[in-house]
Amino acid sequence: MDNLTAEILVIGGGSTGLGVARDAALRGFRTILVEKSDLATGTTGRFHGLLHSGGRYAVKDPVSAKECIEENRVLRRTAADCIEDTGGLFVCTPWDDPAYGDEFLKGCRACGIPVEEISPAEALRREPHLHPKLSRAFVVPDASIDSFKTLSANARDVEAHGGKVLPYHRVLRLLLEGQKVTGAVVQDVRSGEERTIRADFTVNASGAWAGQIAAMAGLEVTVLAGKGIMVAMNHRLVQMVVNRCKRPADGDIIVPIHTVCVIGTTDVRVPDPDEYEIEPHEVQQMLDEGEKLVPGFRQARALRVWGGVRPLYQAQKPSEVKDTRDVSRTYTLLDHPAHDGVQNFLTITGGKFTTYRQMAEVTMNSVCHYLGTERPCTTATSPLPDSETGRYYWLSSRLAKREANLHTDQAVCECELISRRRLEEAFAQRDSTNLDDFRRQLRLGMGPCQGGFCMYRATGILHANKAHSAPVADAAICNFLQERWKGVVPLLWGDQLRQSRLDEWIFQGLLDVAHLPPASQDKVP
Repeated sequence: MDNLTAEILVIGGGSTGLGVARDAALRGFRTILVEKSDLATGTTGRFHGLLHSGGRYAVKDPVSAKECIEENRVLRRTAADCIEDTGGLFVCTPWDDPAYGDEFLKGCRACGIPVEEISPAEALRREPHLHPKLSRAFVVPDASIDSFKTLSANARDVEAHGGKVLPYHRVLRLLLEGQKVTGAVVQDVRSGEERTIRADFTVNASGAWAGQIAAMAGLEVTVLAGKGIMVAMNHRLVQMVVNRCKRPADGDIIVPIHTVCVIGTTDVRVPDPDEYEIEPHEVQQMLDEGEKLVPGFRQARALRVWGGVRPLYQAQKPSEVKDTRDVSRTYTLLDHPAHDGVQNFLTITGGKFTTYRQMAEVTMNSVCHYLGTERPCTTATSPLPDSETGRYYWLSSRLAKREANLHTDQAVCECELISRRRLEEAFAQRDSTNLDDFRRQLRLGMGPCQGGFCMYRATGILHANKAHSAPVADAAICNFLQERWKGVVPLLWGDQLRQSRLDEWIFQGLLDVAHLPPASQDKVP
């Protein structure tokens, strides 16, 4: 493969990395982004989908709260198609101190967060499934945001402005000339081929993995990995984002996202962002806490559980951090030229998904300073592709599109209303046979059946459209089912167990996928 040159090399395909790459491309820099896996496979693709108003941090972490409300307003203008304007509620349940509501009001007002106290009766009118004995309720401009859709739009805009986005390219080593970073050697993990990328400036935006990349330049950057688990319920028990009105704790928020709702989250420090377990007691804790917000929460079907790791940066020694909830959620730009003597290299870490664009702007302002050029940031005013109209996503939008072609296009995934034509377009756009990549792009297999009724159809279409051998297609469906199984196995009771047994009958009893021949020499990315 040919070697590449760029002005800006960005390492990391999460929200921060894509934000930096888009900012750089819109400023006119020749930009390349590399990511070791698919886009949004790290922290960005593993959170609950909350577009923060800042209310959650208004008392304990006002710096982060102010950043969140500023970017909440910006993203509503520039990423409207990725956002559902659900609104947010903070409520005092019988387990919460009503007096905290006064601190909450004061904190929100100090941070510039619009907040209104409403009566418990009004809160129950808006959300009738909430606990009937609420004592106080407050409305804030929370919303839900689709991280996969947001990153896809950012990536498309990078490429529309002449940049390159290279998923499945792992950094093997940074290129160093004395104390200057001049690019990186990367490997295409699908083919094994290596290529050299020369760059005028390199930005480390690899989130919880930032310490590993920085070490390649001889730098010590300690990013604490804070594991959080979330549980998706198979339908929306609330229509607004609902928080307990108290200091942030485990299982105190429910976010409606698309056709489900997600309860989260825990916060446990883990030593390795790639190695962590989801413990049974954590799942039970989420369900117990859900009962306090929505009585009967446990009787609903728990659809899936997953975990992600927050990149938490703290200047103090890691051993001095007793509780990761005490680490600020604000972001940090590590100025390696000024503080470490390593030139043409910056690390941006910490922060929230909500603040990714602001993090990118701050980073690229610093890059411009070091490159001796003045190029203004335009990402706060330039809408992402498909958000030009400023219209928010609405829950029935896919249904409306599906009803328009009921008689002219086949349905492949009934849960997420994905048509054959849309799936074939996605297959044509991407050089991949990894069905999980198309799950992230389209929400394929993310509905109540978790792929039970659509994946054998999608695999057949993949085989036909991509002209791969049958063993490659077989491996693709087996890999997808194995990944889905990981998130289902901790929830095997009640309706979810019945659904899993049905899926087993389909894939094992009818299709016998466990005994399909191996892909042998065929490579499956």
